[in-house]
Amino acid sequence: MEEKVSQTQIVDWFEKIAETIEENKDYLTELDAAIGDADHGINMDRGFKKAIAQLLQNRNSDIGTLLKTIAMTLISSVGGASGPLYGTLFLRASSAVAGKQDLTAQDLANLLQAGKDGVIQRGKANLGDKTMLDALSPAVETYTTAIDQNRSLVDALREAVLATEEGMKNTIPLVAKKGRASYLGERSAGHQDPGATSTYLILRCLLEVLEKERSKNV
Repeated sequence: MEEKVSQTQIVDWFEKIAETIEENKDYLTELDAAIGDADHGINMDRGFKKAIAQLLQNRNSDIGTLLKTIAMTLISSVGGASGPLYGTLFLRASSAVAGKQDLTAQDLANLLQAGKDGVIQRGKANLGDKTMLDALSPAVETYTTAIDQNRSLVDALREAVLATEEGMKNTIPLVAKKGRASYLGERSAGHQDPGATSTYLILRCLLEVLEKERSKNV
């Protein structure tokens, strides 16, 4: 039977994100303190708490509506670059899966691709600029390649999360070319990008939710 991501699992995903961001709030803020405004963890924690509260009021909606709810709340409640970038990611993703109650492996590929395209358009960033795109882009490319090679949805996502983690770590030696970190020039090298780190955490949460469900069915 083809693996799918259910509407309920999407709700579980965002509950897991809110929990994980809260647990890593200080860590994300510490990363941001080195090269940014020292508020990434605080802003993301506040934004996802508000977003999950809105989501749970509409938890029976289709997946596109759920993602749009998250997007609009993040845009309106998260300061700095994170709100517009993550808001755009989930808004574009919502359009890619509008009206759906569950997602096939290809639907998830479309969701990830649309989200990535939105981040590129909003942030005007390129690979190697030391941004969240350095974690997001390898995830999308790896996931798409894996399903094209007939990997299952969960196995493809597992490979994508590993690629995201590698992309996150690869931001450490980079010199930032976007955002406040770019003001530091060469001094931004040697620090892991906080946006790439939160992107990794968000995708890892989806994998953890799906692996938990898979383990129930073994």
